[in-house]
Amino acid sequence: MTIDRTGAVAANRIAWNESAPHHRKTQSYADLLAGFRTPGYSCLDALLTDRLRALGVQGRSVAQLCCNNGRELLSVRNLGAERCVGFDQSDAFLAQARELAASGALDCRFVETDVYAIPDAYDGQFDIVLITIGVFGWMPDLPAFMDRATRLLRPGGALLVYEQHPVMNMFDPWAEPDPTRLRESYFRAEPFEEHGPILYEDDAQLSDEGPVNYWFVHTLADVMTACLRAGLTIEAFSEHPHNISSEAYEIYNDQPAQAPQSYLLTARKA
Repeated sequence: MTIDRTGAVAANRIAWNESAPHHRKTQSYADLLAGFRTPGYSCLDALLTDRLRALGVQGRSVAQLCCNNGRELLSVRNLGAERCVGFDQSDAFLAQARELAASGALDCRFVETDVYAIPDAYDGQFDIVLITIGVFGWMPDLPAFMDRATRLLRPGGALLVYEQHPVMNMFDPWAEPDPTRLRESYFRAEPFEEHGPILYEDDAQLSDEGPVNYWFVHTLADVMTACLRAGLTIEAFSEHPHNISSEAYEIYNDQPAQAPQSYLLTARKA
């Protein structure tokens, strides 16, 4: 299949907007609404929390790219960040982000935009740029995306990536009878093309119909090369056995032969 960047971005925007109502109805979203009403609430796990604190998030300016419903950025705000701005192209998910922010009276700004076209006025405005859980898979042009993320950083600022490990693109947790069998090449060149709502929670309402969306495969070499070419210096990189993606991937936790399911990367702008 052949799909250019403009077509992929436009298709994925439609798919995410049509998926938003499914997530709005889940217990997970209700829990977030209740959680952010509690001062200091955070949905972040200990690994990401510790890295943010080590970077000195207190009092800093933080941007999150592809922030979805804003839950992570709002948690960063509760960790003490002074200015928080989230960018996403789905106005439906940003409406949920603003609802969550209002539930906790949290001061965060959410900007609707194609992340490849974030206004230049935001360049050099942030101490930390955060990218989490699946963002790279939606990016048809990883080098251009990494360049845009780097431009947001002030000199000396840090890019923090907490992502699903690309090895997991080789597995299909829904496959029967053996979801542990390797099914795709790690070096797959063509994106996955799927139809239906984009779901990552077991209690989201399933459907077999919906708009097309495209998921792109990037190796770790692709990620690190994109960082380096954008002018970043990689400071820390660690791989981890735990799942941070869809609930379906929980079946790969705690295996005798454990695959890396996630990684944490910190890179610094000169």
